[in-house]
Amino acid sequence: MIRIGITGGIGSGKSVVSEILSCMGIPTYNADNASKRIISTRKEIINALKKLLGSEIYAHGNLDKKKMAQLIFNDTELLAKVNNIIHPAVIEDFMAWCELQTASVVAAETAILFESGMDKLVNVKVSVIAPTDTRIERCVKRDSMTKEQVLARIRNQMDDEERMRRSDFVIINDEKHAVIPQIKEITKTLA
Repeated sequence: MIRIGITGGIGSGKSVVSEILSCMGIPTYNADNASKRIISTRKEIINALKKLLGSEIYAHGNLDKKKMAQLIFNDTELLAKVNNIIHPAVIEDFMAWCELQTASVVAAETAILFESGMDKLVNVKVSVIAPTDTRIERCVKRDSMTKEQVLARIRNQMDDEERMRRSDFVIINDEKHAVIPQIKEITKTLA
């Protein structure tokens, strides 16, 4: 089984690439969705996050995502500790998901492919990039974030140059380059 890792910064268009791969018949794992499920259902993860961030982080039984974001996105040490709790569980979940797949090629979408160590579990690494202004515009529309909030997230993520350096392929998603032909070029090399 060939495993493709799709990564990129906030607003780059990773999800668009994942959706296209899925439409092409390639099963696609979404690490962000898995993470949300894991932090809501796995007792050991919930308990570890409560211990680290305080029990009020799970107000009314649900994770207060806004509060967690406020805490971790301005504190790189705390962010690393949260990631060390969540990422191993996501990696374990991804590997279990792969075991259930029958396709010869699968993909995983994750903003933190390299930072989480998930890059070691995939055969092909693909970075999706877009200009910062485009990324900001997408996030403001999609997530009702402010420009400052988007820029803060961008600053906390690996920069595009480093991501591209570590990747086997780069997809430019700037609304000038067609994305589907770029994806087809990559999938051709996997046959």
